Amino acid sequence: MGNAIKSGTNNREKQRQLPKRIILVRHGESEGNLDKNVYAITPDHRVQLTEKGKEQGKKAGEIIRGVICDKGNCSSKVYFYVSPFLRTRETLKEIGAAFCSSEIVGVREECRLREMDYAKFQNTEKMEEYKMEREKYGKFFYRFPGGESAADVYDRVSGFIDSLWRDIDMDMIPYGAKEDLNVVVISHGLTIRVLLMRIFRWTPEQIDNLVSPKNAEVRIMELGNEGEYSLALHHDDQTLGKWGLSAEMIVDQKLRAYGPTVDLDKCFFPRYFDRLADK
Repeated sequence: MGNAIKSGTNNREKQRQLPKRIILVRHGESEGNLDKNVYAITPDHRVQLTEKGKEQGKKAGEIIRGVICDKGNCSSKVYFYVSPFLRTRETLKEIGAAFCSSEIVGVREECRLREMDYAKFQNTEKMEEYKMEREKYGKFFYRFPGGESAADVYDRVSGFIDSLWRDIDMDMIPYGAKEDLNVVVISHGLTIRVLLMRIFRWTPEQIDNLVSPKNAEVRIMELGNEGEYSLALHHDDQTLGKWGLSAEMIVDQKLRAYGPTVDLDKCFFPRYFDRLADK
């Protein structure tokens, strides 16, 4: 597959085999979201959902089902990829309750979808110092001492996306030719932002302005008219703006959704070249 999320080929038949939607969901409210001191006594991967977080997960499942099913008659199939952290797996359990077993064609724990490694989260006071330092340095390239940067997360998320395309190419996800496939990814705030960056080829400067999804927030990408994934088919300009997308990025999403067919790379030439001659 190519470096964009479309198939990277002009073969229309191949594009029809891509998932109709890729749906990104952040975990529900966790104990750590309520009280950062939880990380001083509980490893990050073992932090649980609150009761409110479980209800949020259940609501997210209802939202997703409402999107992919037509008036309750669901001919679409769902495949889940989930971070191995406890709070994401608990969110998956609540989301899954909205579907019956025949509608779910698979689930896979995917370590590359885990939370960014902050390394010294146990020292909450020191962590606040690091976060202030990151604001000055730049969010994308700043690496927490002993941990990861968003750039590190980008590398492993890129590997996940490549694996997703291979799974589809090799028919590892079972669904019928007349069925729509929906891939649901349950992960973490920064990981979801970086995943969107990788899919839409956003720059480090652009992702620095993005806002993380709220707990159990659902962000939906759907194939547009020309075989490109877009957020604009399910989310309006105001919503995209609240997420931190610039006017230029919103235009890009609309082009992906509705066309016309354009070279999306050339749309961003002015960002890099300001003295190109028109010939």
